[in-house]
Amino acid sequence: MATVKGPLFSLDARGQVGGAVVFGYWKGRNYVRRHAVPSNPQSVSQVGMRVMLKFLSQIWQSRSEAQQSDWADLAAQKNISPFNAMVGYNMARWRNMLYPALLYPATEDDDVGTLPTLVATAGTRQITLTIGLTAIEQNYGAVIFRNPTTTFTPSWNNAVQVLRFESGTEKTWIDTPLAVGVEQFYMMVLFSKTGVPSAASAEDSATPT
Repeated sequence: MATVKGPLFSLDARGQVGGAVVFGYWKGRNYVRRHAVPSNPQSVSQVGMRVMLKFLSQIWQSRSEAQQSDWADLAAQKNISPFNAMVGYNMARWRNMLYPALLYPATEDDDVGTLPTLVATAGTRQITLTIGLTAIEQNYGAVIFRNPTTTFTPSWNNAVQVLRFESGTEKTWIDTPLAVGVEQFYMMVLFSKTGVPSAASAEDSATPT
């Protein structure tokens, strides 16, 4: 990044020119740099991390102050906020294929719900997944896994969605956009409030039209 004086025959200039260069002002100096379009990587493994991060962020907002304060000790140890402590702790668990917990530490000592049923229904460039339970017990969430071939092992690098599942016995999720005519295979795992996973559901598949 070069600093400039009198850019574009002026004393100051801001913004991009022709999608090629960007003029700006930083710490009292004008500068010019090459225009770069930010990337938005969508590899399968990156999606698996993003969906868990989104889930943790959403679940935090619904917690009471008392529940959020459960992370205060860990936050103090690391000199970070309770929110960052919760997210960091659970993302580290997720990278090791352990499921997130509502409270710290993850004791993994409660009961997860009954093994779910998962039904995939094809649509136009999409597949609708219907998830059914016969018992809720102490559920916290559900992870949906997708793979282009059958008989696969659920992993964070083939996870495509994490849903809240603290109430109700049926949920739906639409996976879109998908390539027409390419069959997709799905499984699901429930996890409890202390990080206990269920067994994986039976596979189901569908082919977008």
